[in-house]
Amino acid sequence: MTASTDNPVLEASRVTVGAGERLNRSFVIGAGMSGPRSVHVSMGADSSLDLSVIILPGADCEVELDVDMEGPGAEAYISGIYLCPGNETVRIATYVNHKVHHCTSRQLFKGIAGGTARTDFFGKIVVSPDAQKTEAYQENHNLLISDGARMDTKPQLEIYADDVKCSHGATVGRLDEDEQFYMRSRGIPEREAMVLQMLSFISPVISHIPDEGIREKVSEIAGEAVRGMKF
Repeated sequence: MTASTDNPVLEASRVTVGAGERLNRSFVIGAGMSGPRSVHVSMGADSSLDLSVIILPGADCEVELDVDMEGPGAEAYISGIYLCPGNETVRIATYVNHKVHHCTSRQLFKGIAGGTARTDFFGKIVVSPDAQKTEAYQENHNLLISDGARMDTKPQLEIYADDVKCSHGATVGRLDEDEQFYMRSRGIPEREAMVLQMLSFISPVISHIPDEGIREKVSEIAGEAVRGMKF
């Protein structure tokens, strides 16, 4: 069984992905949307989850994603983009709980902040004593495009099993000036060079979205948002 949706609004909800089922879901949080939004997913044996969240300029929000891996063989891919070029405040928290053996989770979140925006990413992976043969990976990468913006990131691992493969990583950096120089030397205007860098930065999240129609829609929305940024 495959469940999917192009519902653009993330609301508080609880979802169960039964044994052998697949759930692909992408959410877009647009300008003017504010307040807390959350989803809690329980995963059965050999189930599959692909969940992505796209936060566009002008959104002030708190997003919480909880995933409980309760059946062996479950696989989850959780990803997100947050684009905050103005005075937005965005907080993202993810909790992935590996409760049983032979489950895999991967997380990839990328953010861009400018103006006086504030972003905060918190990611926690918990591997229980019974969750041997776990594979759990988490990445959070961020770009600062102004001196007034602030980006905080705090990935965490709690591992209580010994036969696992787990890692986490986080970065906060700026656009690559050498890449900009190269593109400008090839006749690309400075602003366009910066836009192309930002689109390349977020593309790994968008390109992974499994549903082609949703992927194209999200790519278009995110591309327009980046090109409309003031920097």
